[in-house]
Amino acid sequence: MSQRTLRGFEAEARARLEPAHYDYFAGGAGDEATLRANEAAFARLGLVPRVLRGAAKLQTGVTLLGSRAAMPVLVAPTAFHRLADPEGERATARAVAAAETIMIVSMAATVAVEDVAAAAPGAELWFQLYVQPDLAFTEKIVRRAEAAGCKALVVTVDSPVLGRRERDLRNAFHDLPEHLCCENLRDGDRVRPVVMTPELSWEHIDRLGVMTSLPIVLKGITHPADARLALDHHASAIMVSNHGGRQLDGMPATIDLLPDVVAAVGGAVPVLLDGGVRRGTDVLKALALGAAAVAVGRPVIWGLAADGERGVSRVLGLLRAEIEHALVLCGRASVHELDVSMVRPC
Repeated sequence: MSQRTLRGFEAEARARLEPAHYDYFAGGAGDEATLRANEAAFARLGLVPRVLRGAAKLQTGVTLLGSRAAMPVLVAPTAFHRLADPEGERATARAVAAAETIMIVSMAATVAVEDVAAAAPGAELWFQLYVQPDLAFTEKIVRRAEAAGCKALVVTVDSPVLGRRERDLRNAFHDLPEHLCCENLRDGDRVRPVVMTPELSWEHIDRLGVMTSLPIVLKGITHPADARLALDHHASAIMVSNHGGRQLDGMPATIDLLPDVVAAVGGAVPVLLDGGVRRGTDVLKALALGAAAVAVGRPVIWGLAADGERGVSRVLGLLRAEIEHALVLCGRASVHELDVSMVRPC
C-alpha cells in the first residue's frame, strides 16, 4: 500500500486532487528552496541511541498550555480543507479528537470554528489568527474562537505580506470555488477577505494580550532576538516556523533554526516547531534539540485528500507508531527523556 508512509499519502493525494489545488497545498514561495530545505535538514541529522535501558513502557503524552496531547504532534493550521474533502475541517477535527491530540484551526478554514468544535466534541482546539488591519473585526474573530472553546490563540507573525507562490500564479489560483469561503471571515451578511497587515508590530501583540485571556502562541519566530522580545511581550509559547517555505524563500530550515531559539528562551516558555516533519524520527530529533512538540500541516492534508477522516486518522496513527518504535530503538522510555546528546550531523 502507498499509505505506509506519509510520502505515500502525498502520492495518493496528488492523484485525487485537482492539479491547481495540489499545487496550492504542496507549493512554496519563489524557487521553493526553503520548502525543500525543511525536509532535507532532518535527513542531515542522525540519532545516536542508548542501549540496554529497558524502554518497554513508553510515555508519549505532553501537556501544552493546559491542553493534553497523547503525542508531541499537533495539527498545524492549514487553509481550505474542503478543497481536499467535502467534510473539510470537520473530518480533520474528528480524526484529531480520536488521536487525542491538538488541532490548530486556521482562520482561513472552510468550516466555521463553531462547526469544527461541534463536529468533534471534547477536541483540543487552538485557533490561528492573522491580525487584520481592522482591529475591531480581529476582536470579533477572537471572540468567536473563545466562544467555540479554543484554548490558545496562535498568531502568525511572519506574514505582513503574502509570499510569492509561483505555482499559484502559474495556475491562476486566486480564489476558492463559489461554493466555498473562509467561514471565519463572515461579518454579518458578507465574507471578508483575509488581509495581510504590513504594519504588524509588537504593539499589535500587546493589544491582543489585552483583548483576550487565552494563551498567545507566536508562530513564525526564527531569530533569537525576536524570541527574547516575545518573552517581553508575554507570549505563552513560540512556534519556530518558516510557514512551510511559503513566505520568504531562502530561509534556513526550521530544525536548523530551532537550537538558537531554544537557547534564547531559556526554558521560559514552550518552543514548538513546524516545517518538514515527515517521520517519527523527525519528531524525536526536534524534541532532542529542545522543541516541546512539533506541528504537521501538509501530511494531514494528504491524508484528508486520500481518504477523508480515515486518511487523517491513519496519518496521525502512523506518526505515533513511528515515534513509539523510534523511542524503543533509542533506548528512551519517554519523549521527555530526549536530549541533545542523541543528535549528531550525518
